[in-house]
Amino acid sequence: MPVIEVRFYPYAGLHHTIRLRSGRLYVRLSDICKDSSSTIHRALAFILVAKLLSKRVPVAHERVYREFTSRPEVQRASDLARRGRGRKMLSSPQGRVYDLDRMFSRLNRRFFQGELEKPTITWSQRRTRRILGHHDRVYETITISKSLDSLDVPEWFVEYILYHEMLHIKHPARLVNGRRYYHTGAFRADERRFPYYDDAQRWLEKVSRLQRTLRARAA
Repeated sequence: MPVIEVRFYPYAGLHHTIRLRSGRLYVRLSDICKDSSSTIHRALAFILVAKLLSKRVPVAHERVYREFTSRPEVQRASDLARRGRGRKMLSSPQGRVYDLDRMFSRLNRRFFQGELEKPTITWSQRRTRRILGHHDRVYETITISKSLDSLDVPEWFVEYILYHEMLHIKHPARLVNGRRYYHTGAFRADERRFPYYDDAQRWLEKVSRLQRTLRARAA
């Protein structure tokens, strides 16, 4: 058995790590779990060891931990930790080609009767191609990939990506059996209201094929 060092750490949220280095096992647990019961600690231990050994997590322990993380007070503590300890990198809504602020206002009037509360909107720092848009409920931000700020990308596709993220504000994630469901039936129904929905799906498939090609070349 290696020497095991366990510490609670002020992570920005419910984050835990386990690493084996030079015959010593280092375990860092979010301090949000510090005052939780021994049952939670035991479940977390099984989860982390399974992760270390690339094994499946025992269902019973996964369920115990999931129920713990779905408690409202734990969710709130995690959000506060992210907001207070984390860092959100922002650039600007004004891109070289497209203005996201203006686009948001236009979409808000057309699809949400102007009632959607405006978050901070920004282009990403890097030209990410795998994640084209992201809504962060903790920081109240919408980030759109800088790779879309191009004359090669039609304006309606940028609008679709932004509209998709705006729907996450209208339709918050639902918690079912400890799991978050972001794309509910109501979400999908509203998403199909977008005039260029079918074209956007074909464009997404085109982007996906390009990514697969790039990965194959890299391999």
